[in-house]
Amino acid sequence: MEPLASRIRPASLEEFVGQEHLVGEGKPLRVAIEKKHRFSFILWGPPGTGKTTLARIYAKALDADLHELSAVSAGKEDIRKIVSRKDGLFDRPQVLFLDEIHRFNKSQQDFLLPYVESGVLTLIGATTENPSFEVIPALLSRSRVFVLEPISEEALKAIVKRTKLKLNKDAFEWLMGYANGDARKALTLLEGVSSLYDGKVTVENLNKALESPHLRYDKKGDEHYDTISAFIKSMRASQPDAAVYYLARMVEAGEDPLFIARRMVIFASEDIGLAQPTALVVANAVFRACEVIGYPECAINLAHGVAYLSNAPKTKSSYEALRAAQSDIAKYGNLPIPKKIRNAPTKLMKELEYGKGYERYDEESYLPEKLKSKRYFPKRED
Repeated sequence: MEPLASRIRPASLEEFVGQEHLVGEGKPLRVAIEKKHRFSFILWGPPGTGKTTLARIYAKALDADLHELSAVSAGKEDIRKIVSRKDGLFDRPQVLFLDEIHRFNKSQQDFLLPYVESGVLTLIGATTENPSFEVIPALLSRSRVFVLEPISEEALKAIVKRTKLKLNKDAFEWLMGYANGDARKALTLLEGVSSLYDGKVTVENLNKALESPHLRYDKKGDEHYDTISAFIKSMRASQPDAAVYYLARMVEAGEDPLFIARRMVIFASEDIGLAQPTALVVANAVFRACEVIGYPECAINLAHGVAYLSNAPKTKSSYEALRAAQSDIAKYGNLPIPKKIRNAPTKLMKELEYGKGYERYDEESYLPEKLKSKRYFPKRED
């Protein structure tokens, strides 16, 4: 059965609620839709704020062929299929709606650029991330950016009314707090309540339905943080089976591969460090692979890295040394640097004995006088 959010999705601006600053009378996106202006644009805003709906309404207004792709799983070949006509001519405008455009890596965005530039494709990108950082400048300069806001209380009331489900004041306020401006999140939970409790939407039933394992992974909520925490702790405990399980959960939920890889790079130094220095090399290679390749293939690179990091020996000596040194800086401030290791580029500095007595393999501590006896790392065994 079609999900509730899809069944009640608006098909026209007259049915659309919210985002008045974009689709209210005389506002830019409404004018573009009404006058059938054809141009590429990016919809930037939180989840569940109407990005997909607006893209469909716009494409319908242009009487265009709408191609919907998710950058999580799509690649160059999917773009190539859309533009594969030999003469490059189409009877109708070709609109590409690319959800989560920030997941397209630079190479994929470069591939897309000529088709947007030439007008073969009209691009509508959707993103929850700042396009200034996630979209290449050449593509960004050829697109307008429209910023969407979280769904307001009034808009959510109108959306809930469309479901024909009855909510009392307490249940609606609870739902409003839970949704946090995300209409899709609210509708997903309402659908769960409707199927589990015969449409009786109460605060108690909302809480019960929230525990259902079938509700979606929320990349901004507790599940996001709980899963990455379990992932890191499993690698720390040298449990590759658990680590790859939590990795798979994040991959299947569409978690940003660069977010996962970034945490692995940190882990390589914080938890493995000097016990196996090549861990940092491997983690950086995984990050680069995710950056260049993207989903779905980079999931294999992530799994490779997870197995390596989980099985590597561990020491937090570098991390602990850094924290101890930072603690001393907070306690003592910037203590004077010994003169013998100061730079001496001028005659005056040399006269002041900067650099005097410096020897390359000196055994005397180079720490400030107050910290001469301090050891941040365990003493090296010869």
